[in-house]
Amino acid sequence: MNNEKKEESNFRENIRRDQPVVMPQAPAIEKSLLSMMVVDPINIISRCIADGMTEDFFYIPAHRILWEIIRSRYEKNESVDITSIDQAVSDAGRLEAVGSHAGLVDVLSFSTSTALFESHFGTLKEKYLRRTMIAAANSMHELAHSEEMDINQILDTAEQEVMQIRNSSAQTAAWSLKEDINAVMDNMTRLIQQKGQVQGLPTGYPKLDENINGLKPGELFVIAARPSMGKTSFLLNIVEHIVLNEKKPVLVFSCEMPSVQLVERLLYARSGVSKKELAAGAGSLTRDKHKSLARAIEEYRKSQLIIDDTAAISISELRAKARRVLMSHPDLGAIGVDYLQLMRSHTKQALNSREREIAEISGGLKSLAKELKLPVIVLAQLNRGPENRTGKSKGLPMMSDLRESGAIEQDADMIGLLYRSAYYAEDDAEKEKVGDNANLVLAKNRNGPTGNVPLSFHAELMRFVPREPSEDEMEDS
Repeated sequence: MNNEKKEESNFRENIRRDQPVVMPQAPAIEKSLLSMMVVDPINIISRCIADGMTEDFFYIPAHRILWEIIRSRYEKNESVDITSIDQAVSDAGRLEAVGSHAGLVDVLSFSTSTALFESHFGTLKEKYLRRTMIAAANSMHELAHSEEMDINQILDTAEQEVMQIRNSSAQTAAWSLKEDINAVMDNMTRLIQQKGQVQGLPTGYPKLDENINGLKPGELFVIAARPSMGKTSFLLNIVEHIVLNEKKPVLVFSCEMPSVQLVERLLYARSGVSKKELAAGAGSLTRDKHKSLARAIEEYRKSQLIIDDTAAISISELRAKARRVLMSHPDLGAIGVDYLQLMRSHTKQALNSREREIAEISGGLKSLAKELKLPVIVLAQLNRGPENRTGKSKGLPMMSDLRESGAIEQDADMIGLLYRSAYYAEDDAEKEKVGDNANLVLAKNRNGPTGNVPLSFHAELMRFVPREPSEDEMEDS
């Protein structure tokens, strides 16, 4: 019995395969819209262009040619009538392609009414989107059978194509000066009411926010440092502020530490209770310390912090996961990545060159920020340049120290170089003098000033806090 069902299923499948595939199309609707363009060029053609019509909207090759000619004449402010279009098609040597004079007249004199524009345009767009989906599915079919591309890269490509189709399906609103003026007035009112407050998402560090005007959608913020400078702690401090104080979801990709260690660090920093104090036993904690720790745990329980600790995650996998998180958390505030050089890219070019691989990762993170309209904060490792400097410059990081690729410097909107002076102190006296001083050197800021952000690092709590600059630092600036 099972064999009979299997044979019947195979028979039906073979029948389906033998049948010619008819692509979604609406020839009469295509004729109707082209005819409307001749009847009322200024109104109809401008609406088609504003609503994103391209030649791909038309399935019939002759109709594609006519649309190209009509649009070209409209943009040159030339007349759009049957006689002029006929001559333009002839001059282009494409008369036979549109079915000669008779075929051209048949299309452009098609009986229709401009009152049907909305309905007919919607139908045409739907057919176009269906064809686009079929083409994307066929492309995925071919890629899936190919062994040349990594599976995560194929999935990333598939998600990108689906999102592009979804975005193109959105209705394009007509431009309105009145609406733009109202929006600008709202922005002006907000600026007056905020009295100099940052426009982007605050980081929790006033001096940094003053320089970068907060974290803004589409921006890539690279925080780079040598090992043991505390760059993970600095990222987590910013994440803490966004998640708990600004009440925004944040997605963190941790390529280095397991999620449990990150959560542990977050709780120490938020509660003010150090690991050393806990190790001394519960009896050593005061009532206030107990309350503070309990409060921090409860705050994070209620928060919308998402951590992915996949080791050596590829850029395509990271982008795919970020898109899915955004779908479930549409108010996602930011994405953090710890750290760039631990990520991977599996393209053929990347396999042969580490510099090329880093460039693909860096460019992929910037593209992700633009695509999802979110700020992306990524940590990066510096080379040994700071250790090789002498005198007052010893330990001072520079953008040229960014490890393995200049593409990071090119792709980033902001670059902050983090360092702690005590780490490079030559003796105890110098170490005591600088204490817990740290600095974030804002070496690149595409939309604002660069400069130094003075910080203090409380190692036992893994927390950076703002501080006032010393006299020496003020003299140097």
